[in-house]
Amino acid sequence: MDKLLYAGSFDPVTRGHMDIIARASALCGELIVAVMHNPDKRGAMAVADRVRLLEKACAGLGNVRVIAHGGLLVDCARENGVKAVVRGVRPLGDFDSEYQMAQVNRMLGGVETLLMTTSEGCASISSSIVRQIAGFGGSISHLVPAGMEEEILAALGQK
Repeated sequence: MDKLLYAGSFDPVTRGHMDIIARASALCGELIVAVMHNPDKRGAMAVADRVRLLEKACAGLGNVRVIAHGGLLVDCARENGVKAVVRGVRPLGDFDSEYQMAQVNRMLGGVETLLMTTSEGCASISSSIVRQIAGFGGSISHLVPAGMEEEILAALGQK
């Protein structure tokens, strides 16, 4: 495949996200990682921080480009010439919502969705878990990309 799109809030980026990014980037010429945001909502981290942290985490992957997008996923795909998006699926609960979103994206913009199961060690990691542990002062080093704990804590306002 020429191009794929992997979109999410990445609030913050986790080892689970990086698992999908690394594996998806090996399947295509270019993987566009889109930090999706609703301009009317405020995330835990600024969009610019999420983009910066993802760029740093993806620095070793030469075919990955990180962008920010504040609209529909199908519009992001169209604007970047992408025909298929990659979505990570964890063992419990993700499939139903991802299936529904895949149907909507195909209906709205003809965008196909490729569901990729998470690796075993990443199945229970989510951004919300990372934020909750960080909020209580726990270590998130085993949940986020190597060497990025301090930067993520600072971006979350925890340091």
